[in-house]
Amino acid sequence: MSLPRSKIIVRNTRPEDFSGIAELSREVYAESPPWSEALLSSHLRVFPEGQFVAIEVDGGRVVGMAASLILLWDDYDMNMDWLSFTHSGTFTNHDSAHGRTLYGAEVMVNPTMQRRGIGKKIYQERRSLVQRLGLLRIRAGARLRGYHRFAHRMTAEDYVMRVVQGKIADPTLSFQVREGFAVIGVVADYLHQDSESRGFAAVIEWLNPNVATPDDFRARNPKFLRPEASSLSC
Repeated sequence: MSLPRSKIIVRNTRPEDFSGIAELSREVYAESPPWSEALLSSHLRVFPEGQFVAIEVDGGRVVGMAASLILLWDDYDMNMDWLSFTHSGTFTNHDSAHGRTLYGAEVMVNPTMQRRGIGKKIYQERRSLVQRLGLLRIRAGARLRGYHRFAHRMTAEDYVMRVVQGKIADPTLSFQVREGFAVIGVVADYLHQDSESRGFAAVIEWLNPNVATPDDFRARNPKFLRPEASSLSC
């Protein structure tokens, strides 16, 4: 007989969550250093509302995490890397006074806790935050976790188009497309040392329906839109 599943809640990150986030980082990114207390403390100083953890109610284990900041998008080029968008992971470039874009710098879910709806809960909290603050959109770089299996026979753009069309399943991007994100570009050297993505990322966008105009939808790159999304946006 299977044991009952522990309830999962999503709430804003607290300092007491830092050790759990570090352990989660080791589970998700075994080859990379975990998030440090110094960087996580910086996130809470500059934008506490944008930092989330998913917690098991029984025991308090951190099983998911999201980190974000607000950017004035015109200050950046879409082809910049993760370090540039996050000021080397410190988020000290956070600009709530002028920015209209919530930048999703990180989302992690414990690999042993997949298919529990944790990612959906985290993304819902981000969307709710954007609507509460009256921001225009969420943007992020989606690392192409499955691209290394196809890199020998197709470009990253071809890979992304096939993922969007449902012909290839990518562990990260397929989920984000199901969550209502559209791809607006593909960039190289976003995460320089990431072997799975070969450094490539899809730039993704979710538009706040309470704020976005038809022109905001039409500005998206039609090459990466699903046919039904293209028709609904006009």
